[in-house]
Amino acid sequence: MKELKIDETKARQLVKELNERFKEAKPEEVLAYFLPQYGNRIALASSLGLEDQVLTDMIAKQPGKGRVFTIDTGRLFPESYQLIDRTNDKYDIKIEVYSPDHNGVEKYVRDNGINAFYQSVELRKGCCHCRKIEPLLRALSTLDVWICGLRASQAVTRTNTQVVEWDENNRLIKVNPLVKWTEEDVWSYIKANRVPYNKLHDQGFPSIGCQPCTRAVEPGEDIRAGRWWWEDPEHKECGLHKR
Repeated sequence: MKELKIDETKARQLVKELNERFKEAKPEEVLAYFLPQYGNRIALASSLGLEDQVLTDMIAKQPGKGRVFTIDTGRLFPESYQLIDRTNDKYDIKIEVYSPDHNGVEKYVRDNGINAFYQSVELRKGCCHCRKIEPLLRALSTLDVWICGLRASQAVTRTNTQVVEWDENNRLIKVNPLVKWTEEDVWSYIKANRVPYNKLHDQGFPSIGCQPCTRAVEPGEDIRAGRWWWEDPEHKECGLHKR
């Protein structure tokens, strides 16, 4: 286990104090506090979604340009790969791309089949684990703080999300600068700042993950209805954000 700059007790107290400090703060103010404090030990974990593109734009405007990483599961949409290049070009950065360990993926496919995730929640989470969680844990091993684009209104699983949280599972601080933003807030920022975004958003995909596990949503559906659409809403997390 990596060594933390602060112990868990102090981290929990810090989280409490910072939530009080930032309860009315703008996302840029939250980032302006954390980025210089933690330097190379803080990074945005980007899913390449709208919220993470907003945060990438905000981070790029901060002094020093902080780290941004993403997970290439091997089953992303072509438009997602294109977005990585477009984002790097726009902000003159290099998004760190983490890929899954091939041994784990090969074993999962050999044991269960290439599309076994449709068969049960357990098998779907197993696929998420080897393709997303394993490389995520490698990325997080280099950090003390990770920045996420979670919003409280995104899903029933995210209602109680706070601006700053102690991540018990990964033993580090998680920062959610956009937690109070609405979908309208996100789109307003995207348009006002000409932030590059995935072209699938214009085709009815409000939330985009792996290609086999994502579909467009119908008018009036929840914004995450297209993610793992064959499962109940309370199961619709890959394991990155256990609550």
